[in-house]
Amino acid sequence: MPTKRLARALALFLPGIFLLGFNIGTGSVTAMAKAGAEYGMTLLWTIVASCLCTFFMINLYGRYTLVSGETALEAFRKHIHPLVGVFFIVALTAGVCGSVMGVMGIVADICHEWSKSVVAGGLPPIYFAATFIALVYFIFWNGKTRFFERSLAVIVAVMSACFLLNFFIMMPPPVNIMKGLIPNIPQAAIESGQGPLLVIASMVGTTVFSGLFIIRTTLVKEAGWSLKDYRKQRNDAAVSVTLMFVISAAIMAAAAGALHAEGVVLSQASQMIELLEPLAGPLAVSIFVLGLVAAGVSSQFPNVLMLPWLLCDYTGTERDMTLGKYRVMVFLISLLGLTVPLFEARPVFVMIVSQAFNAVILPITVACIFYLGNRRDLMGVHRNTWIANGVLGAIFLFSVFTSVVGIRGALQLI
Repeated sequence: MPTKRLARALALFLPGIFLLGFNIGTGSVTAMAKAGAEYGMTLLWTIVASCLCTFFMINLYGRYTLVSGETALEAFRKHIHPLVGVFFIVALTAGVCGSVMGVMGIVADICHEWSKSVVAGGLPPIYFAATFIALVYFIFWNGKTRFFERSLAVIVAVMSACFLLNFFIMMPPPVNIMKGLIPNIPQAAIESGQGPLLVIASMVGTTVFSGLFIIRTTLVKEAGWSLKDYRKQRNDAAVSVTLMFVISAAIMAAAAGALHAEGVVLSQASQMIELLEPLAGPLAVSIFVLGLVAAGVSSQFPNVLMLPWLLCDYTGTERDMTLGKYRVMVFLISLLGLTVPLFEARPVFVMIVSQAFNAVILPITVACIFYLGNRRDLMGVHRNTWIANGVLGAIFLFSVFTSVVGIRGALQLI
């Protein structure tokens, strides 16, 4: 009986856990670790602001689906314009392709570096990439959303435990953590290739991600929730975002405690292996590697699902992932994960394009829910309040600012 009660309690939060696994990936780990290594805890307030924006947007999109019974892409196609839905499919798919390549590249690189402590010269990165791609595809092959969510819950639990353990091993002084809650723009780190504004933009981009809000509507509809489940939907979103903040802050704090005092400038996650071992010891390194692998796998799974789910939402068809066309689609997207280790090069062009798309998509996402949420014929008495509209306006302006900074940063990479 206790086991059944635990399973029922867990089931209430599975959609939120799915979003958490989607959100905390290798890009998020790299962004938070970079911020902690270069600026200590001074940008902790950015995580707080990003998580509050994320909770508000998740809740607003989820409420729209509870009231209307429509997913986001259905609503865009029916009530705004079909091309708006097509834009989101193209933009999010471009971002996903870049992410699939980048995530597996980072995970394979990290595992290769770590394996050097076990095998002379380390195991080839391609072995790790192929193994994790096969694991993700095996989970996908089952085809049921609830199985996806339960599998992700286990992976997210491993990831969370690893990063929290790392936090306690390498945490900075508590007073520094508290000071980080005060909004402040630090001076550019010495020898850093990016200023603090670009780091802030990358942190916001990995947390306030449009794909989360679009997929949220799919999960809410898939769970069979209606308006009477509003509190359940809100609580699920709150748990997801709270864990999002705790894990992101733990990653930043671990990097700040171990690397910031040493004046280390971090450019990629794989550097953490060689930098952490002399400072924190092999145990901390092993825990970090396990956490980062779990983060990579947990974000990779929703990434490969993104395109078929978007197509189902847009056309209003059943999300049956056992269909042959979707299995082929996911298989081909999964194979992109072999690009970096196979060709030993970063997919720079694709990643720049995906960054550009991600930079412009958030303001459009905010504008769409502002329009839909204020339609009397769609929302009735549940239309946005003036407070909700005011918050949306603030998020829109903030998203435009971070978009400009992000696009400038992407152009600098060219």
